[in-house]
Amino acid sequence: MSMERAAWGSLYSMTHAKKDYRPFNRETLTRIGRFARPHRTRLIWFLILSVVTAALAVATPLLAGQVINAITSSAEVGVVIRLAVLIAIIAVADAGFNILSRWLSSRIGEGLILDLRTAVFDHVQKMPIAFFTRTRTGALVSRLNNDVIGAQRAFSGTLSGVVGNLVMVLLTIIAMLSLSWQVTLLALVLLPVFVVPARLMGGRLAKLQREAANHNATMGTQMTERFSAPGATLIKLFGRPEEESAEFERRARRVQDIGVKTAMLQSTFITALTLVSALALALVYGLGGFYAIAGDLEAGAVVSLALLLTRLYAPLTALASARVEVMSALVSFERVFEVLDLKPLITEKEDAQPLPKGPTAVEFENVSFSYPSAEKVSLASLEEVATLDQRGGEEVLHGISLRVEPGQTVAIVGSSGAGKSTIAALLARLYDVDSGAVRMAGVDLRETTFDSLRATLGVVTQDGHLFHDTIRANLTLPAPDSTDEQVWDAIRRARLEEVVHSMPDGLDTVVGERGYRLSGGERQRMTLARLLLAQPQVVILDEATAALDSTSEAAVQAALTEALVGRTALVIAHRLSTVRAADAILVVEAGKIVERGTHTELLAADGRYAELYRTQFATEGSTTPPPHETTPTRGETPA
Repeated sequence: MSMERAAWGSLYSMTHAKKDYRPFNRETLTRIGRFARPHRTRLIWFLILSVVTAALAVATPLLAGQVINAITSSAEVGVVIRLAVLIAIIAVADAGFNILSRWLSSRIGEGLILDLRTAVFDHVQKMPIAFFTRTRTGALVSRLNNDVIGAQRAFSGTLSGVVGNLVMVLLTIIAMLSLSWQVTLLALVLLPVFVVPARLMGGRLAKLQREAANHNATMGTQMTERFSAPGATLIKLFGRPEEESAEFERRARRVQDIGVKTAMLQSTFITALTLVSALALALVYGLGGFYAIAGDLEAGAVVSLALLLTRLYAPLTALASARVEVMSALVSFERVFEVLDLKPLITEKEDAQPLPKGPTAVEFENVSFSYPSAEKVSLASLEEVATLDQRGGEEVLHGISLRVEPGQTVAIVGSSGAGKSTIAALLARLYDVDSGAVRMAGVDLRETTFDSLRATLGVVTQDGHLFHDTIRANLTLPAPDSTDEQVWDAIRRARLEEVVHSMPDGLDTVVGERGYRLSGGERQRMTLARLLLAQPQVVILDEATAALDSTSEAAVQAALTEALVGRTALVIAHRLSTVRAADAILVVEAGKIVERGTHTELLAADGRYAELYRTQFATEGSTTPPPHETTPTRGETPA
């Protein structure tokens, strides 16, 4: 390793070090060991190669000195040739070992990245919805990218570097002392000239890099929000593009200034160290030459000392930043483990049983529920706040009991925030109840398998979320083995055939982020087609038509009628006209069921439902729902 390369490496390590590194933690080291265990054979060979490579690096200067001595002493040509061949063999071996070491390093590092990323990804998928509603997506993605790669460097770079450099320093000092202790002491006296500036400069550069990173993060957030379809629309309608541009340019210009300043500081630092290294080399030649002329040192020893000196300062400079590198790697591991230590609130029992197939009843028995507090589902670092919100734990559902027989449709209505969507979330087991039980086909959801629950239950939500993928991929998400014939059948039943045929690539058309290339009604019908492909026995419709215009609602409502035939359904609705034909209607207020009955019965009771009904249609300027908002009777096929 050259002096310049070592200086750059030291600067990089100190500049990019984690700001909050802490003392060694035995538990962290133990867990790191468990992740490293599958790679232990490669790790051992990697460390052995690092030691061998370091030893070869010291051997070459010593052999070069012997060549000079052989020349100056007029030795036989054969001696010089043998030494030259040996140097060549060492060079070839060193090259081969470096390639092999690099292969081992990449296998260990990439393997560790695979293990960590897979572990974090799988663990995050098990987290409750509350985790995702609180966490900043960018912070979570950073754990999967930056911190995982930072942890990987501990094995592929830091570990081998520390071992190899330590061995090289020890062997180099021993070799130099055996040649001349005076010159060796001179070399060691100059060591602080290398180490101290590196630490001082590293701190200044780290501060600049953190400022630049903050500006880049802010610009990244600004671009992510403004370049999304809804964000761009909001800016065009209500934003101030000139001010947005000025703010972005201000931050970008500051990043530019930091980049120039950083480049100059780095260049000055590297130039200074290189200069000091050259001056030290001149001193070695001067002092060594003096001893050689005086007869106290061989000429070859002077050359060996000079070459060894170049192999001494580089690893010493690298070792000076080794602690920073190790602690930074530990912080990366701790940030990854921090996510892995969050316990999923919803788990599958080891002896969980699948739900029985066939018509399925749904039952809530005296269910009470409180949303979990932030400390149970989140981390302050993932929310990017100083402390977690201490609120939470208040009961939002109180003694909810209901039953939906196989094939029935039960609607839940009530004011915003009454607990309607919470009931749906408990049926989908996005949360577990605090007391009571939620059952399907007589089985407590906490006793069943996740796979059978997903196969039995289908959900259509208000936003009709789609991935940035093809129509085919979005529709077959719950049923990946669906044939094209089955997909087209679901599309026809969802009243989407004409829409898909008009697409440029048919089923292979990419729908855009969150499906924004489609209208709201088309997105909802896409989710209905997905539901039809999944063929669940139980369906939850959570405000499935709330955000649609009258025309789109009529199309979606017709598709819904088709989708619900023969299925058990729990329908949450704000528009009361969409649930008139339900077998039963439950009115929920303040987390309690305050009324239940059919549409006609509830109107006759003149209670909360009748009040909601009158208020809604009085607001729309009519006492009866318009014809297009009337839901067809269950079992009818819309025209």
